[in-house]
Amino acid sequence: MHLELGLDTFGDVTAGAGGELLPHAQVIRNVVAEAVLADELGVDFIGVGEHHRGDFAISSPEVILAAIATRTRRIRLGSAVTVLSSDDPVRVFQRFATLDAVSHGRAEVILGRGSFTESFPLFGYDLSQYEELFAEKLDLFAALITQEPVTWQGRTRAALTTQRVFPTIESGSLKTWIGVGGSPESVVRAAHYGMPMMLAIIGGDPNRFAPYIELYHRTLDQLGMSVLPIGVHSPGYVADTDAQARDELWPPFKVMRDRIGAERGWGPIRRVEFDQEADHGSLYCGSPETVARKIAATAKTLGIARFDMKYSAGTLAHEKLIRSVELYGSKVIPLVRDMLA
Repeated sequence: MHLELGLDTFGDVTAGAGGELLPHAQVIRNVVAEAVLADELGVDFIGVGEHHRGDFAISSPEVILAAIATRTRRIRLGSAVTVLSSDDPVRVFQRFATLDAVSHGRAEVILGRGSFTESFPLFGYDLSQYEELFAEKLDLFAALITQEPVTWQGRTRAALTTQRVFPTIESGSLKTWIGVGGSPESVVRAAHYGMPMMLAIIGGDPNRFAPYIELYHRTLDQLGMSVLPIGVHSPGYVADTDAQARDELWPPFKVMRDRIGAERGWGPIRRVEFDQEADHGSLYCGSPETVARKIAATAKTLGIARFDMKYSAGTLAHEKLIRSVELYGSKVIPLVRDMLA
């Protein structure tokens, strides 16, 4: 089976040599450098997240991706994810169409509702419309990527009547994924629009998502649509040995997880839970051999076409992220290819 292997980052604010937090500007420059290395090593895809809070540096993925495009040759470029609910579908399409032109057709967009809500008050949207905003804006975006004149009407933005949108996509199509966090309704929605599905599996046994994949395939079949790609996005970290990977990742992982958990009413994470996720869950942390075996097992069980490892984690230093990217591209990817051959 052929499996595309990618990397994702949210541009987490990382620590410098003395333990101080780096400025957002430096973090952004470091993300570009990490993507350039990934391209050199043959990684298939780089995804950058969109957040609007102080612990993440990237709020405008397309700008970062355009910068990466000018310094890379082959790696595909996308968001992870674009928070469509609090953006304008026309502008999102225009920005990614522009990125596609700059990168000679390497742009992709992953549309989602996002796991944080800061963008809603920032851009003047009411959280009570959380579901309606995404449903309507996705409907409009689906019309836009046909590149035909669009006539559309909804409640959350102005209507369009036989409206052309520019620039057009040179190849005629923009690869558009729907990010799914685990609700059956989101799975069916992705199938309904004939879009590939990207599963965010950030905890627990990845095999528990098999019913969602079956639902996706069944819905596509009922709609008379062809089989479409399915991807998985999960956190991970690669070092020379399993022990080194866990010991380096654990401190910043705990700080990040506890900070976000406190906002959501979760208790502090314990080392035993972290190790359980690395052993049996959706944390792809370890030596190249360990991480490769785990990715290959997930790919075989779920039948996916893309695996993206979210390689950044809280304040984990840029130098360690660079080493993780290096090992992922030079060792993990070849090992996975061999295991799936």
